Amino acid sequence: MKRILVTGGAGFLGSHLCGRLLKEGHEVICVDNFYTGRRSNIVSFLNNPLFEIIRHDICFPLYAEVDEIYNLACPASPVHYQFDPVQTTKTSVHGAINMLGLAKRIKAKIFQASTSEVYGDPKVHPQTEAYWGNVNPIGYRSCYDEGKRCAETLFFDYYRQHKLKIKVARIFNTYGPRMHPNDGRVVSNFIMQALHGEPITVYGDGSQTRSFCYVDDMIEGFIRFMNSADDFTGPVNLGNPGEFTILELAEKVIKLTKSRSRIIYKPLPQDDPIQRQPNIKLAKSKLKWEPKVNLEEGLKETIKYFRKLKIDP
Repeated sequence: MKRILVTGGAGFLGSHLCGRLLKEGHEVICVDNFYTGRRSNIVSFLNNPLFEIIRHDICFPLYAEVDEIYNLACPASPVHYQFDPVQTTKTSVHGAINMLGLAKRIKAKIFQASTSEVYGDPKVHPQTEAYWGNVNPIGYRSCYDEGKRCAETLFFDYYRQHKLKIKVARIFNTYGPRMHPNDGRVVSNFIMQALHGEPITVYGDGSQTRSFCYVDDMIEGFIRFMNSADDFTGPVNLGNPGEFTILELAEKVIKLTKSRSRIIYKPLPQDDPIQRQPNIKLAKSKLKWEPKVNLEEGLKETIKYFRKLKIDP
């Protein structure tokens, strides 16, 4: 049994990770300032004696005695991270410094939830870990993109300078139950609009592509990566290489919800990537990991979750 700290533990991915770690018999300390995390995501863990919540913003130092740290704290959807872009950058950079400082002091292994956004609007397709990216450093998305890129820099400098045990995962689009219904991400947007019978908003002509990984597959990737050999630091892409156009996703959601929603088109936002698909050869080779849940199966579970929120008209 390990004592494990999860920052952003009440968020979408964080709460699923907490649940998985508790199932494995570990003691879990969930740290969250509840900016985007929700208490409802972790309410089922509250009676578990191995679970503890600390309301805390990782932009400030935190002191705890743990064996491992998963650093997931940061708003991850454009609606949330663009609301307060300065705070978003602080969370990525100051938060990384504080968590790395904690890991250094207590000699803990630390996992960084980085993102496919470090690749920006990629000129290489699919994206491999060796690609340095094509990121606008002064755009509306920069607070998140560049914040995460800087965090990766910090992690590798701590690794080289202080011999810290690090794991850096570049997470591609992930979806599933416990997504925030108003987070502005394409899967939750389309499901919400379809369930309400509202027009489904597609930006651009819908030909831009994304790859969607179901949350259970992603958490399995986290666990395997954290438990892998210490000399495998990453960065490693974690995502589903199945590639779909945004228009295909909209049509699938309409079909699975049996909605009468029609599709409408709006201008493409600034710096919105045209293509996004992970090359996961490294994860397959080093972690023996690849996603198992196909898009239709995962969407059914996600739609079921949103229906339980009683959001139907």
